Amino acid sequence: MEAAIELDAIDRRILRALQQDGRLTYDTLAGEAGLSSSAVLRRVRRLEEAGVIAGYVALVAPARIGLGLTAYINVRLEKQTDNPLRNPRDLFRAAVQTWPEVVECAALTGEMDYLLRVLVQDMQHYARFISDTLLMHPSVQDCKTSFVLERLKNTTAVPV
Repeated sequence: MEAAIELDAIDRRILRALQQDGRLTYDTLAGEAGLSSSAVLRRVRRLEEAGVIAGYVALVAPARIGLGLTAYINVRLEKQTDNPLRNPRDLFRAAVQTWPEVVECAALTGEMDYLLRVLVQDMQHYARFISDTLLMHPSVQDCKTSFVLERLKNTTAVPV
């Protein structure tokens, strides 16, 4: 785990503003931070170089492009095998990177091994993904799914 970067109040104001709108001009951002444009530019570059700002993206509304169903899938893998060339975790980790429906995958403690956030068009798309992709993977032993009925909070912003 990488060490945390020390942030002062100005860094935090800059980060909060950029999390709200990553397309802010340096002049606008300077007004928010109470600095000159050149000082804000230096701070933003420092935050980028330190990896605090990991990138800039366009946030796409899944439902607006036909991905109206979100599922959270708990996945349990088979136990480790004696064959060092066939590690179930490594095989699953590599495979999940290739599945476009999976937009997030986290390793978990507890009964299940992974939690997947999956975006699909509808229940038929979900059924195809489960039967043709997830359960066909040789490392997957079991899965349990919960569907999102209503999203009460959805943010990409981290508390700074």
